[in-house]
Amino acid sequence: MKRNHVDIITLGCSKNLVDSEILMKQFENNGYSCDHDSENPEGEIAIINTCGFIGDAKEESINTILEFAERKKKGELKKLFVMGCLSQRYKSELENELPEVDKYYGKFDYKQVLVDLGVVQSIPESGSRVITTPNHYAYIKISEGCDRHCAYCAIPIITGKHISRPKDEILCEIKELVSQGVKEFQIIAQELTFYGRDFDGKSHIAELVSDISDIEGVEWIRLHYAYPAQFPLELLDVIREKKNVCKYLDIALQHISDHMLSAMHRHITKEETYKLIEEIRRRVPGITLRTTLMVGFPGETEQDYEELKEFTRWARFERMGAFAYSEEEGTYSEQHYKDDVPEDVKEARLSKLMMIQQKISAELEEKRVGTTMKVIIDRKEGDYYVGRTEFSSPEVDPEVLVPAEEKQLTIGQFYDVKIVGSEEFDLYATTIY
Repeated sequence: MKRNHVDIITLGCSKNLVDSEILMKQFENNGYSCDHDSENPEGEIAIINTCGFIGDAKEESINTILEFAERKKKGELKKLFVMGCLSQRYKSELENELPEVDKYYGKFDYKQVLVDLGVVQSIPESGSRVITTPNHYAYIKISEGCDRHCAYCAIPIITGKHISRPKDEILCEIKELVSQGVKEFQIIAQELTFYGRDFDGKSHIAELVSDISDIEGVEWIRLHYAYPAQFPLELLDVIREKKNVCKYLDIALQHISDHMLSAMHRHITKEETYKLIEEIRRRVPGITLRTTLMVGFPGETEQDYEELKEFTRWARFERMGAFAYSEEEGTYSEQHYKDDVPEDVKEARLSKLMMIQQKISAELEEKRVGTTMKVIIDRKEGDYYVGRTEFSSPEVDPEVLVPAEEKQLTIGQFYDVKIVGSEEFDLYATTIY
C-alpha cells in the first residue's frame, strides 16, 4: 500500500473521465501521487467514478465498488470513496447497502473529498487537469446536464438542467492544454448543440467551435453528441470552412418512425430527420456521420422497425451504434409505458440492424483503398502503429494500421499514408515517404 497515493477508477463516458482528470490534478497539487485505471492499484486511497446510465453500466459500477470494498476489508486499502452518476442518483441506497465505502459523492460535489480528507480548506474552480489519454488528444466538456427530457433517458434526472460553461473558460483550458502538447480536441457534452441557450436562448455552438479553431496549435476538433431537433445549421458552415474542424459529427437519432419519435419525446419528425441528413451532407461534402439507434422501445411495431431498417440503408452512416431499449427507473417511459417488446425480439432486431450497418461500413471503408489520408498515430501495438483519420474518434471508431517494420513513427504525430486494404471496421496503410 503506497502512502499518499490515490487510485482513481473511471467508469462510463468521457464526461466522467474529465471529472477524474480534474480531481487527479487537485490531488497532485496537494502532494499526492495518482494512478488512473491501474491494473494493479496500490494506493491507500481509492476513488471510483461511477456510471448510472443503463443497467449494464450500473452493474459494472456496483461490481467495482464491491471489489474495492473487499480490498479494504483485507487491509489493502485505507479509504474508499465513490463519486459520479450512480452515487448522484442512489446515494442513500448505496450508503445503506455498501457501508464499507467511507463516503459517497455525487456528480458535482466530488472535489469535496479533498476537504474531507483535510488536504485543503477550499477547492479552486480551475479547470486544470491531468491528461489520462495519450498526450496528443483530450476531451473538452463544454456543458453539464440536459434540458431535452427524452422519454427513455435518465441523464436529466441525474445531472439536472443544462448549464453551459463560459466560453472564455473553455478557450483558456484549450490554450493551456495546447501548451502541454495536446493537438486534438474532442468537444463533448450531453447535448452539444444546446450550448449557450441558457445564456440568451440562442445556440452559440458554432461561435464556440469557430473560436476554438482560431487557437494556434489546435490541429483537430471533433464534435460529439449533437441533437437533431432545432439543429443550428450555421455549425455546418464552420465544419466546412475551418480546416482544423474535422468533417465529423456525432448526432444521436435513436429512431425514424413518427410513431417512435413522438413516443420518445424527440421533438422531430421522420420527414425533418431525412431533410436534416440531406442538408448536413449537402453543406459539408464528405462528412462522416456517427449516430446511435434504438430498437425495442415500448410500442415498437414491425412497421416501425422496417422504417428504421429502410432509413439505415438510405442514410449509409459511416459510423453507427445501436442498442436495445432497457427500462430506466424514474424516466417517463418507465412511468407511463409498458416494456412490451419481448427481449428475444429486441435482440433479433438489434442483430439484424447491425448486420445491415456492418455491410454498409465494409463498403464505405473499402472505398478508401487507394486514397491518401492524413492520420495521427495513437500507439504502437504488436507489429503495427495504430492511428486515426479525422473521420474517427478515439476508442469507438475504425483505426488505421501501419506496419511498424516500414518506418519508425512517432506517437502523437501526423503522417500521410496510402490506404492499401480494408476490413469491416479498420484500414491498413503504408507510409508515404
